[in-house]
Amino acid sequence: MLKGDRVRLRRIERADLPRFVGWLNDPEVRQHLAWVYPLSLVQEDAWFEEQQKAEPAAQPFAIEARQERGEGEPEWALVGATGLHVVDWRNRWAELAIFLGDKSRWGDGLGTEATRLLVRWAFDTLNLNRVFLRVYADNARAIRCYEKVGFKSEGRLRQDRFQDGRYVDTLLMGLLREEFPAKG
Repeated sequence: MLKGDRVRLRRIERADLPRFVGWLNDPEVRQHLAWVYPLSLVQEDAWFEEQQKAEPAAQPFAIEARQERGEGEPEWALVGATGLHVVDWRNRWAELAIFLGDKSRWGDGLGTEATRLLVRWAFDTLNLNRVFLRVYADNARAIRCYEKVGFKSEGRLRQDRFQDGRYVDTLLMGLLREEFPAKG
């Protein structure tokens, strides 16, 4: 498990799948994701089975947010998912993906903290040199998140995605180990 101040990343469990299906069937959640079609629990279960066969570095994480409940141990609530869905060991890079499905938590900085945790793990534990991602140009909230973490623009795929009757550019953003602040 990867732990931050308000977020922790843990491996996805089968019990998480109904929540993911609900989120991914919400057009507002799905509008900035590569997945464009509604899906069933059967399809999500097949995806889950495939993820279990992937190498450990490429298996996704559930994002949980701390819920303060007074005294004692905090409770944790599932809010999204993230992971390195492509890892190139020879060249020491990975492609990051993330989504927050719990719309009530959008804008809370949880995506930024989860991204930092995953990037820290990629550099410090997996010994990668570069992490990159793709983000649609009309997703200003995500772009700000990635810039806060330190990602820099590396390119633009013009009119790469057709959504809601129009074409949208895809931005490529990357972060090198040397650009990421030392753990402090």
